[in-house]
Amino acid sequence: MPFAPEPFSLRNLPHEPEVLIESPRWSVVKRRVDGSVDFISPLPCPYNYGCIPNLLSDDGDPLDAVVLGPRLARGQRLVVRRVGVVDFLDAGRGDPKVICSSGPFRPRDRAGVELFFHTYARFKRALYRARGQLPDTRFRGWLLEPAREA
Repeated sequence: MPFAPEPFSLRNLPHEPEVLIESPRWSVVKRRVDGSVDFISPLPCPYNYGCIPNLLSDDGDPLDAVVLGPRLARGQRLVVRRVGVVDFLDAGRGDPKVICSSGPFRPRDRAGVELFFHTYARFKRALYRARGQLPDTRFRGWLLEPAREA
């Protein structure tokens, strides 16, 4: 029987999910899980961007994950600690992003993640407008707040 991913909920999100890296840190190419190009960004992404293959977002794609830290290879799979979940709306559909890190998650990391996803939402809106679409795309805060580091 083939493996069937399940819909994402905070209840079924593991504390240490397995993440598949699709776009390494500082990449300008945003890829889909199958390796095809989703879009080319004018700015490099400061994070490793990937997915949790066994969980699905509202859009039917694997749940997005961001891994802080050094650049990782495209196609690499790793089990890494979840530190929070960003609430993101893409084309009017829920598209949460799981934030992961093997190191401490400091206030400056939180500020960086928030700035990145505000900027990412503006870029995605511009991309949709260029395609003649006007869907609602925005960063909405945190679904699961990061724990405060001591």
